[in-house]
Amino acid sequence: MKSPVKSCSLDPVPRFLVREFVVVLLPYLTSMVNASLQQGRLPISQKHAVVVPLPKKAGLDTSDLANFQPVSNLTFMSKVLERAVAEQLNSYLTGNKLQPRNQSAYRKQHSTKTALLQVWSDFLEAADSRRVSLLCLIDLSAAFDCVDHEILLERLHISFGLEDTVLRWIRCYLSDRTQHGRVRRQ
Repeated sequence: MKSPVKSCSLDPVPRFLVREFVVVLLPYLTSMVNASLQQGRLPISQKHAVVVPLPKKAGLDTSDLANFQPVSNLTFMSKVLERAVAEQLNSYLTGNKLQPRNQSAYRKQHSTKTALLQVWSDFLEAADSRRVSLLCLIDLSAAFDCVDHEILLERLHISFGLEDTVLRWIRCYLSDRTQHGRVRRQ
């Protein structure tokens, strides 16, 4: 029910219908998620995206391609699977105290606000102790696009203890992805 109502053109059924009949469909959706996780694989149909260029901000010149950003639309089922994996992985990492203490992203009750409050608190503490503070900011907005998947999988195994079916699912999720672009004519 947390999923947005908008549909992906790859979905066989519009999301509003899935939401309307969720009580009837839930056992089947649950079975599909469980089968994917137990088998450690993601069906190829869930690894395809439709990429659509959307304006970065309202009011920008639409004749300038630099004012657009690519947005990937995935199937409803793919989103459900991603959410299930993300929740289980976050639960595992949190329960085993494997997340860095100051990580704000992808954690309940943490956000950019809590990150900024931590930085501000550190500055104030340094000032009270008459220490100099230096802040270096790095834009990592597209960092995941550059991650070597083999190194990531190795780190997940060695540093976080993920293995077997879990690693197989993540490897499958990361590999053999496809996409096609769709541009709306004006």
